[in-house]
Amino acid sequence: MKTPHHFSRLALTPIAVALALAGAVTLSGCGPDTQAKAPDAAAAGGPPVTAAVVVERQVSETQEFSGRLEAVERVDIRARASGFITAILFEPGSLVKKGDVLFTIDARPFQAEADRAEASAVSARAKADLARLELKRAEVLLADKAIAQREVDEKNSSLKELDANARAAQAQLEAARLNLAYTKVTSPISGRVSKAEITTGNLVDGSAILTSVVSNKDIYASFDGDEDTYLRVARVAQKGTPVVVKIGLSNEEGFPHTGKLQFVDNRLDAATGSVRMRATFANADNTLVPGLFARVQLSGDPAANTRATLIADRAISTDQNRKFVYVVKADNTAEYRPVTLGPMIDGLRVVREGVKPGEKIVVNGLQRVRPGAPISAQIVPMQGDAKVAAAAVNTSKE
Repeated sequence: MKTPHHFSRLALTPIAVALALAGAVTLSGCGPDTQAKAPDAAAAGGPPVTAAVVVERQVSETQEFSGRLEAVERVDIRARASGFITAILFEPGSLVKKGDVLFTIDARPFQAEADRAEASAVSARAKADLARLELKRAEVLLADKAIAQREVDEKNSSLKELDANARAAQAQLEAARLNLAYTKVTSPISGRVSKAEITTGNLVDGSAILTSVVSNKDIYASFDGDEDTYLRVARVAQKGTPVVVKIGLSNEEGFPHTGKLQFVDNRLDAATGSVRMRATFANADNTLVPGLFARVQLSGDPAANTRATLIADRAISTDQNRKFVYVVKADNTAEYRPVTLGPMIDGLRVVREGVKPGEKIVVNGLQRVRPGAPISAQIVPMQGDAKVAAAAVNTSKE
């Protein structure tokens, strides 16, 4: 016999089934749609990036090269007299003046030769003076017709010969004194001296390099420019306008040293397409040392200022051999845009082709951008300074 409780469970079963089916229909109607719409809603704003407006300014274009510093004057010090070194009279690396004695060579043999030559010169001059007196006496006797003309001619010839011998002896004396002076090895220029390559007591001759001296008042910066630079600089040089060149050392920011272009080679190297150039810089504080690496900035014609389109260097990416930027379009999507670049000016890169002033480009967060995909761009000023760039990166991450 069935209990009432059993009937109640049987009676509720269709109702429960109906409710379950209704709940399943409701879930099947809203669950998948909700899951499908959630990603679209999240992607509507796009990934956060930092963008800046492309600027246009009046600029005088510059170009940058790598160069080396060279001494204006460099002299290898050699001995002009053979002998033993008796003294070294300088400190390695010190500043010396033109005419300062750097080395001394044993002077005794040269002093003896100078004394001998002086004695020979005195003797020859005495003989010539005596011949001159005898000629005068002979001329007096000839006037009184006491001697023949022949004797006067002979005395005149003898005087000329003795006078020539006296001049030869004097020349030998001057050579001996010059060799004696060469025993003191002096600096031919003012500058900084290197170390002594040969120490005291060694026998030296003209083939040995004793040390070297480089000038320090002015210095050269040599670099290789390209064909475009050569054509631009040649045009400015023909006008007689000085071409300003700036340099910066590896431990310096920017280009703190200013000089002038001093030399442009007379031809381009056909193999490399480059031309040798050299600028002169004042070196009053001795900061610039020959051999140092230098970053060289070459300016153009100051009267040829032009309007240039400028962007931050960090906004530029590389696609194989092509440079490109991402332009923020009006619908907040990213457009892939190839660009042709020029030189750096005041921390910003000149763009020849690809973008226009007023357009917005992505400057930070480039790794999150895909061509044609939506992005959420925060606009910041176009800056080329590294500190400003770092601040912009932190802002975009936040």
